[in-house]
Amino acid sequence: MLTLLAALVAEAPGWIHGYGLMNSTGLNSGALCPALMGMTELGLVAAEWREPTAPGRPPRHAYRLTAAGLALAHEAGAASAPVVPAGAFA
Repeated sequence: MLTLLAALVAEAPGWIHGYGLMNSTGLNSGALCPALMGMTELGLVAAEWREPTAPGRPPRHAYRLTAAGLALAHEAGAASAPVVPAGAFA
């Protein structure tokens, strides 16, 4: 969760799509989506649908930290943690 928090802090206060989070964290969708849903339910992350940026593209979810999420990230030290993709040292 620290890697995910750090990735969201890096974008704060902006929004980032799930695909961008997958790229910056190295998490696959099977790990990332449940984590984001849980963090959203806890009020740590805000989520919204974004309209497609090009014709033929589907709408996508975008995420950002809430004030509570940012506070947790700072308490957990994720605000200063480098974002290193999961397979970077393999």
